[in-house]
Amino acid sequence: MSYRAPVQDIRFLMDNIAGFGAVAGTELFADATGDTVDAILTEAAKMCENVLAPLQRPGDLHPAVLENGVVRTSPGYAEGYKAIAEGGWIGISADPDFGGMGLPMTLTTAVNDMMSSACLSLQLNPLMSQGQIEALEHHASDEIKALYLPKLISGEWCGTMNLTEPQAGSDVGALRSKAEPNGDGTYAISGQKIYISWGDNDFTENVCHLVLARLPDGVAGTKGISLFMVPKLIPDADGNPGKRNDLKVVSLEHKMGLHGSPTAVMEYSGATGWLIGAEHGGIAAMFTMMNNARLGVGVQGLGAAEGALQHAIAYAQDRKQGKAGGTGSIIEHADVRRMLATMKADVFAARAIALMNAVAIDMTTATNEPKWKARAAFLTPICKAFGTDTGIDVANMGIQVHGGMGFIEETGAAQYARDVRVTAIYEGTNGIQAMDLVARKLMDGGEAAFALLEEIQETTDATKKKFPNLAESVWQAIENLRETTEWLVSQDDLTDRFAGAVPYLRAFARVLGGHAHLQAAVSGDAARERLARFYINRLLPEHASLLAHTREGSADLMAITPDDFAA
Repeated sequence: MSYRAPVQDIRFLMDNIAGFGAVAGTELFADATGDTVDAILTEAAKMCENVLAPLQRPGDLHPAVLENGVVRTSPGYAEGYKAIAEGGWIGISADPDFGGMGLPMTLTTAVNDMMSSACLSLQLNPLMSQGQIEALEHHASDEIKALYLPKLISGEWCGTMNLTEPQAGSDVGALRSKAEPNGDGTYAISGQKIYISWGDNDFTENVCHLVLARLPDGVAGTKGISLFMVPKLIPDADGNPGKRNDLKVVSLEHKMGLHGSPTAVMEYSGATGWLIGAEHGGIAAMFTMMNNARLGVGVQGLGAAEGALQHAIAYAQDRKQGKAGGTGSIIEHADVRRMLATMKADVFAARAIALMNAVAIDMTTATNEPKWKARAAFLTPICKAFGTDTGIDVANMGIQVHGGMGFIEETGAAQYARDVRVTAIYEGTNGIQAMDLVARKLMDGGEAAFALLEEIQETTDATKKKFPNLAESVWQAIENLRETTEWLVSQDDLTDRFAGAVPYLRAFARVLGGHAHLQAAVSGDAARERLARFYINRLLPEHASLLAHTREGSADLMAITPDDFAA
């Protein structure tokens, strides 16, 4: 199969649905002209197709390994990373004062989408660096910025984030890592961290770890946590990698997928670190990185879905079986056509949500208007959860399209399912994303949710003359979602909200997808109209049962006792 970067869909969504024109119209992002966008997408696509895509299978078949304390990466990954770094793809949205392009996050999102669909294991490395760059831009001292940002943006150095510990998974406040002042402005960091993506490699000069740890006077829980920069090699007086720091990779995890991405257990034994942000302000600083990463991980799910979709289409067009007519290929069978249409329609919906999310982030940066900040925050958990759920669903359906050959590793279909599965878990599980949506993101009384619903309802009204039936279905779905949102806001008991959080998030995504497909139909493209009819008539109705689930509250769920599960 020859991978093709989805440039056409990305550009269509940016121009017609996500509202990128508003971003390009701001003073801050005036350089994001049509020609610039075309050049970025075209060049990134070439790199993804010609350099990264050929690394997809080698990374799976020849995983990263730890040899005598040194991580050896998969064949070709060093060359692939070099192409990413030299192309400037790590620092697309980074501060130009430190070597970045200063372009919108929407463009970074589009490039990450393409890199994820080409080779997800390798793309995870620059994604981690991008999150660290943003955290340092917002929270680090001028000295730290001047030293680290140019190296991270150029790709000479790469970054990680260290939150999780064996006894502290989603409960970050339970961490035990310690930070002792050295008396010279540095700190001695001690502790063990697990699940550290790209904890080490053999192709960058240095690896820069952002580590959460507790100072001696740090109180229990998240309020007592601070953030530290702990490099693998301590920079010398000239800013070059110097002596080895007191940290090491203890082991690499043996994982279900993402074999080309080394996931490390890290041990810090009095390693030298520098405080990032305020003392005891580590969670706020780290969440700058995590919010960036949550959009990025949603796009990873979307990217894996794109790869699986292309893989399945190629197989369905080539595989001859049965008497369905036409080409004689299995793509002529109604059920295969149903699966491929579902996959394609959901990839389009997930990509639309991701780009809408990125545009909201860019508008926040450019205007500092509260409404954009609220929208970006509201869309982030939807983007992360629906993007990764779509990746899992589409990859699984891709295996089904392959039939028995999907269960055979040599076809490569199963790799997409194995690789993407973790995206629903890391950077905050999808259940946590949903709980955040119905709790923290509705603390405004639903203002951000209602503003978004009102906006898409207005655009739906404008389509009623051309597509009365489709528009009516989307309009009614928006109304149903509005009523359920009102119900959620009225629930004082958070358990009642949490019990239906996951179906609510998916229903919201379904409705946003309906909006995106309806607007695509209006464009006049016959293929997009056909796909829109499929989505709105067959997939959008799912929102009704999801919302019914949401409104049931928690009584029947919590009435099931722990002993009942052992019965």
